[in-house]
Amino acid sequence: MTERRIPVAEPVLGQEEMDNVMAAMKSGWISSLGAFIPEFERDFAAFSGAAHGVAVANGTVALHLALVAAGIGPGDEVLMPSLTFVATASAARYCGAVPVFVDSDAETWQLDPAALEAALTPRAKAIIPVHLYGHPCDMDPIRAIAARRALVVVEDAAEAHGAQYRGRPVGALGAIGCFSFYGNKIITTGEGGMCLTDDRAMAEHLRLLRDHGMDPRRPYWHDVVGYNYRMTNLQAAVGVAQVKKIGGFIAKKREMAAWYAESLAPLARAGRIRLQPEAPWARSVFWMNSVILADTPASVEQVRARMSDRGVDTRPFFHPAHLLPPYATGERLPVAEHLSSRGLNLPSGTGLTRDQIERVAHALAESLEPPR
Repeated sequence: MTERRIPVAEPVLGQEEMDNVMAAMKSGWISSLGAFIPEFERDFAAFSGAAHGVAVANGTVALHLALVAAGIGPGDEVLMPSLTFVATASAARYCGAVPVFVDSDAETWQLDPAALEAALTPRAKAIIPVHLYGHPCDMDPIRAIAARRALVVVEDAAEAHGAQYRGRPVGALGAIGCFSFYGNKIITTGEGGMCLTDDRAMAEHLRLLRDHGMDPRRPYWHDVVGYNYRMTNLQAAVGVAQVKKIGGFIAKKREMAAWYAESLAPLARAGRIRLQPEAPWARSVFWMNSVILADTPASVEQVRARMSDRGVDTRPFFHPAHLLPPYATGERLPVAEHLSSRGLNLPSGTGLTRDQIERVAHALAESLEPPR
């Protein structure tokens, strides 16, 4: 019998999600009003250690809304790692701001605080640390830099639901934290996102901007330009069920990371790959289980093609934003460029079994060998 193809990620949904969606449909509240939206906001904010949650249409608009609410505008510089999904840079550009790209730390793969400080200019107004692939950034030096320069910190925690930095959940360590609930994230609403904050006034401002800038006390009166960035009650119905399962999903993610570390240990000991790091001060959620190809002449694309032939799907790392045509700066950020050119995301869905992970490890080992 042919073995089932192993995808990079797929959501784990059950009867609870179905029951909630049916309840939303029966209530008639399927758009941006309904009881599931505030429940999801409260539950996810509480899980993440934040006072307020503002649900939105997706993670990209969460970032944009956060920057607008923080007063970021034309000509302002927003510092961020270059090794990130393009949405981080796009959100700054939507505001007319200038994304300033910073290199990564070679050990953690996250934003390098020393490089961040070196990139500051008088036009800097905000920092977006990105908790890449589920591992936290080193937030204390980042926040210290921000405090010295009166910069706003907007966390891009799209990939890091439940990750912890020195025992504190990410997403509640800056002025605003932004999450995505896309189908491949740790919890999903299909599309969807959320902004978290401890500031009540900021939460109210985010809600105002999310709903066309309409005065909540005076229907169809708009004092400011706003956006239609609302989440639907149907999406939130799925989210309410998912957030109740998030502890189990994270435990499974960490168990899978341990399985990968054991299965891939021979390749790591032989210097063929570098395993995904976890800093002593971090508790990663391993959104993606990733490796760096080391002692092999094969390119990432060659390895991906060989693994695909063996029924295993993979992903390359993100292209550094400073190399993408809309954002090309002509600079060299060697760590980000190296990680991108040699990084490989392995299957990471929480439905994977130990046997499937061993099959992935075997496919990777075979794919690193020269073709016969």
